[in-house]
Amino acid sequence: MPFIKWCYQQHGSPKNPAIILLHGFMGSAESWKSVTSHLKDSYYCLSLDLPGHGNTVVTEEASYTMPETAGEIIRLMNDMNIAQSHLIGYSMGGRLALYLAVRFPDRFKKVILESASPGLKSPQDRKLRRIRDEELATFLEKQGMDLFLKFWYNQPIFSALKTNPDFPNIIEQRKNNDPNRLAASLRRMGTGVQPSLWKDLERVSVPILLLVGEKDQKFRNISSQMSALSKNIRTEIIENSGHTIHIENEKKYVTEIKKFLGK
Repeated sequence: MPFIKWCYQQHGSPKNPAIILLHGFMGSAESWKSVTSHLKDSYYCLSLDLPGHGNTVVTEEASYTMPETAGEIIRLMNDMNIAQSHLIGYSMGGRLALYLAVRFPDRFKKVILESASPGLKSPQDRKLRRIRDEELATFLEKQGMDLFLKFWYNQPIFSALKTNPDFPNIIEQRKNNDPNRLAASLRRMGTGVQPSLWKDLERVSVPILLLVGEKDQKFRNISSQMSALSKNIRTEIIENSGHTIHIENEKKYVTEIKKFLGK
């Protein structure tokens, strides 16, 4: 019996090659609508609301974890008769996409990771991150969305996004989230609790494209380290963008996706 009742958006014909799109923290399937408008003529785009986000319903707390969520995505693919798919993931969704590529390589043709990492390398770093994520989860539960959003987007990695003309609309979309469900996501799928995938990279068999913004130095460094570990992983730096490339330079983002996937 599935413990996740998925909410998703579909764009394009199911007869075309499938692309599954996984959003970042506080996003939803709606986050991909502009991107999929450029892909739907050639691909069948399936954008999911991840656990704790949008209208997806999770009946068991354990299903928020990365291994459980990944298993439920495979179950959904089976139910929808999707034998193989391309995969796109941003930030949190990128970490999940990499996990899927590592654990279920036969189900994915090509994978695009935007501003994503394989997790943290050392147990000590993961422990510190779990403490930090617990603090953030408690902040969400006690202070609510408005104060949390103000705090979250004051982080340096979002400095470029805050100058984007669409930023006010993004904030309004984020306010639709339930703070308690987001807190559950932080505790169960945060970087501190996810399995570290660094040691798996040298065995990756699926072609992976890493997209990273030229202004996002932290993730440029991470992407460089990832590419060095596998001949199947390459990095493309996207100009005029920071962490949220699909918003900050959508035209170039879509161009790179089409070039990498082909048909």
